This record gives sequence, structure tokens and C-alpha cells, in this order.
Amino acid sequence: MPPGRLWRMTGTGKKRVRKSPEERKAEIVAAAVRLIGEKGFYGTSLKDIADEIGMSQPGLLHYIGNKEKLLSMLITDNYDAYGTPQDFMESGLPGSDPEAPLFPSYLRFLVRYNAQRRSLLQLYMVLESEAFSLEHPLHDYFENRPDKVWVQYSEYPWKVPPEIGGWDAMRPIVRHCLEAMDGIQLRWTRKPPIDLYDEWLVFERMIFPSPVWDGYR
Repeated sequence: MPPGRLWRMTGTGKKRVRKSPEERKAEIVAAAVRLIGEKGFYGTSLKDIADEIGMSQPGLLHYIGNKEKLLSMLITDNYDAYGTPQDFMESGLPGSDPEAPLFPSYLRFLVRYNAQRRSLLQLYMVLESEAFSLEHPLHDYFENRPDKVWVQYSEYPWKVPPEIGGWDAMRPIVRHCLEAMDGIQLRWTRKPPIDLYDEWLVFERMIFPSPVWDGYR
């Protein structure tokens, strides 16, 4: 056996594969999403996550820093980072013209996107429920979320019906959209199953009624 060959072999005779930091972080995120989505933040230990992916706890801490920073990886770097208005405007879908995007069209895009990440959505809802506690690391995040979403959405030149009175008058409607989505998403994870997108379309017709919103959806 050539020198060094034995050192590169595991006890089972298979070559050890060294994963990149990006691959490791992806594994950590996937395991954390699954475990915290099932047992909650307080019910999931770092050891649980490390064991799930075959890492030591010190090795896990090397990638995440601490348990609170793990939440930032899950929410800020994953949930909030995708399905954004910018993603919609780069999609080329109907209503995505960057010069005059249609807000209801974006929301349909977002619902479709969320339907493809069920585990992450379940995690988000579990954390939102837990965060009623003042001690929860994400308490302030969820308390301030409606204001932050409004500020984020206000960065874009949405085309709205003249009867609405401009984007500044849209704040109550945006709030209604967030409230409806939260409720639909929660119901989506229950039984009997519903179709997330079809259910949203029912609420869309109520929040953006005809004839005011005809041509602006």
C-alpha cells in the first residue's frame, strides 16, 4: 500500500470525503429546519442537530457560533432572503415589470414559492408562535415584522389603482395580506389538506376586489 494511503481511509475502507463549508452549512440548515420545525427552538438542542448530521457539537459551533446565530442563518439568510419582490421582478412573469410591478401578482409569486418550501414554512410558524415569549431570541423580529415588511415593499414602484390613493394608502391592505397569509399557511400544514395557492386566490379576490383591481392584479 503506498505511503499515506492508510491515513486517507476510514475504518470501513472508504475514502473520507471532506465537505466544503457551504455543503456543511447546507446540511446544518436542513437538519435544523427539520428538527426545530418539529420540536421548536427550546425543544431542540445543538447536540440533536450535531447528531443528526454526524458532527461533533464543537464542530457544529464552528459553523454557527451559537444557537441564536443559528436562528439568523435559518430566518435572515434563508427564509427572508428568497421569494423577495426583487426575485419576482427578475422572474419575467406577468406583472413583474420593474418599472410598474403589480402587487397582487407578486403575492401570487410568493405563495407559489412558499408552497415549495414547506419545511421552512413550518419552522417559521413554529418560531412565530414561540416568539410570544419576551425571552425568545426572535421576539423583537416578529414584533417588528409588519413594519419591516412595509418598509421593504415600499422600496418598489408598485402600480396600484388610482381609487386606492397611491402606495401610501396601501398599508392596511398590506397588513391584511400578511394576516391572511399567516392564517392560510397555518391551515395548510393541518389536515385535511388544502392547496396553498388555490386558498390564497380566494382571499385575493376579497382583498383586491373587482372592479377596482381589474387590470392591476
